[in-house]
Amino acid sequence: MDIALEQVGYTYAAGTPFQKQALHDVNVRIPSGSYTAIIGHTGSGKSTLLQHLNGLLKPTAGIVRIGDTQVTKETKGKQLKPIRRKVGIVFQFPEHQLFEENVLKDIMFGPLNFGVEEEEAKARALRWIERLGLPEGTAEKSPFDLSGGQMRRVAIAGVLAMEPDVLVLDEPTAGLDPAGRKEIMDLFYELHEQRDMTTILVTHSMEDAARYADHMIVMHDGMDVLQGPPGEVFADAERLAEWRLGVPRTVSFQRLYEEGAGLPPGPPALTEEQLAAYLAADLGKGGGAS
Repeated sequence: MDIALEQVGYTYAAGTPFQKQALHDVNVRIPSGSYTAIIGHTGSGKSTLLQHLNGLLKPTAGIVRIGDTQVTKETKGKQLKPIRRKVGIVFQFPEHQLFEENVLKDIMFGPLNFGVEEEEAKARALRWIERLGLPEGTAEKSPFDLSGGQMRRVAIAGVLAMEPDVLVLDEPTAGLDPAGRKEIMDLFYELHEQRDMTTILVTHSMEDAARYADHMIVMHDGMDVLQGPPGEVFADAERLAEWRLGVPRTVSFQRLYEEGAGLPPGPPALTEEQLAAYLAADLGKGGGAS
């Protein structure tokens, strides 16, 4: 399901003394089945953009196209429910959204709200409890008796149980240690591959964007300033620096190595594995800094 924003603008508190324009003439396309990373410094508009992807916000100008549905400022609320069934959002610190008396009911809430029969909703919830590695007996526990990491998995299960066609991830690993972050990100990537769904990651982590995404959108001051594959986006560190963004650590190391060895800049090594292969190939040719 393709998603496109055409000349989209959004103003908070429009028509009041407190109005603030957060998006200006945004034109982006998120291809169906892609893993798209949206990056930008704080205040760049990326969080406002993601809230347009399932109708949490309606544009004050322009059109948002989600599959065959278009959303404008005139779109009525009841027309947005089918979109929210197809597009699931995992917000930053999703565990703060838990509220039911037990885990099973919390995960079932979304599917039931969108018309899934109770037995099917229960079956989905139990599948995701197991799939996300939660301990046996978790279903009947209060979500507030779980550890922080387990609470986050329950909240994620509640989104995945709706079986969305598009999964939007808003800094989903915030507050996790490196091991927990990698585990969650690898899980999302595995689901992306297995279910062939469109995944959209809003992140401050250049490493996560480089490792997982195949398409990127760069936001700056409420505008889309660059779109393309990670290799192209991270090839120009100077341009990214103008937008207060960096490159992955692997690319920084690669550029230092190339400078010391007198080599021209090569295609950016986006992961540790790519960097290791690049260094091994150059050293095997007798290269390297003297």
